[in-house]
Amino acid sequence: MAANARRPRNVIVILCDDLGYGDLSITGARGIKTPNIDRMAREGRTFSQFYAAANLCTPSRAGLLTGRYPVRTGLGDKVILYNDDRVLPTSEVTIPTALKTAGYATGLFGKWHLGHRGPDWLPTHHGFDRFVGIPYSHDMSPLVLVRAEAGKEAHQVSTEITPLQQIFCEEAEQFITENAERPFFVELALSAPHLPCRPPAPFAGRSGAGAYGDSVEEVDDKVGRILALLRKLGIERDTLVLFTSDNGPWYEGSSGPLRQRKGGGGYDGASKVPMIAWSPGSVSASSHCDAIAMAIDFLPTCCALAGVPLPEVELDGKDISSLIFDGAEQSPHEELVLFDNEDPVAIRTQHWKFVSGDYFLAAFRPTDPKYPQLYDLRDDPAENYSKADRHPEVLADMRHRLERARERFAPFKRASQPRSSGAHA
Repeated sequence: MAANARRPRNVIVILCDDLGYGDLSITGARGIKTPNIDRMAREGRTFSQFYAAANLCTPSRAGLLTGRYPVRTGLGDKVILYNDDRVLPTSEVTIPTALKTAGYATGLFGKWHLGHRGPDWLPTHHGFDRFVGIPYSHDMSPLVLVRAEAGKEAHQVSTEITPLQQIFCEEAEQFITENAERPFFVELALSAPHLPCRPPAPFAGRSGAGAYGDSVEEVDDKVGRILALLRKLGIERDTLVLFTSDNGPWYEGSSGPLRQRKGGGGYDGASKVPMIAWSPGSVSASSHCDAIAMAIDFLPTCCALAGVPLPEVELDGKDISSLIFDGAEQSPHEELVLFDNEDPVAIRTQHWKFVSGDYFLAAFRPTDPKYPQLYDLRDDPAENYSKADRHPEVLADMRHRLERARERFAPFKRASQPRSSGAHA
């Protein structure tokens, strides 16, 4: 697409919960069929080197909405549990907050998980005009469905896991339909396929991969419904849809050829996730991008599309419009920093990966804590074979990058501050 061509104004982010890199048909899933996501990929651009903002839910979502590494927001350490008082500060500028300056309608439908206590926790205090969803993961109690409109009193009712994805999708469809004639930003934050998986009929028992596979197929159905609605309304060419996941898979699901899973330190299986950009007429069909990118890039990219200035804060994300629309292959990032909670533990450049430790397997780590793990991802995407001894200059550079990142982000660490019980789990 030419750089001066017309670009879409609306943005929809479809964010899955714990969907693994290998859980889709297009990434080699077995027993799971995702025809709608497959079609989205055929009609759009697939990113092969895309990372969630963190390897866990709360930090990842904070990074996506703010364009900043989560440690900067105060939500970089572990997930928020029920007895946790942490909340996304209202001083953080989110995507919807930025876009509302250009007259955007903004809605969040699904899982929030950026705090649920205090007077300002609701997404409607963070730039969203409407929120229909759950405060945290659907495996936490009490499970409630919250309905909130900006400037109005919120209401909540008890709910169950099974109907949630249907509710979220229907509410998003209604909001899109109501705002089809004006610019809008929608985050459809599905709470599937996070465990426990309790898909409704007709998805229960349909896949060849158990209840987890059934849940992924329900996710696929919801993606198809959103894209079909855009076509029906005639606004598909005015809308950019971004499909991705908040982190790697948990106890079920597949990280494909990648090492580790959700929470798995700096390895790719923890935070490299599927990402597809779709906008007929603006995004080249059946195209692929191998440049490194991250969910923190969504905010500056949305600002560029809306023609609004970037927030006057220190952003870590970059505008990736050229990667999405122009077929560019040069990432605006020289490096990406991967965190384990608030600690930088890995550095990713376009070709190389340096990993300092492993979250789950610390007990089996070599006795030398400085054991170098340097992977050439061009021929070792699974991070199986360190080439530290073959490339001492690259190793020295990557070590320096990680040390520099640790120094840069150390002032933002808050995990040592007192916190409510349960927050450490």
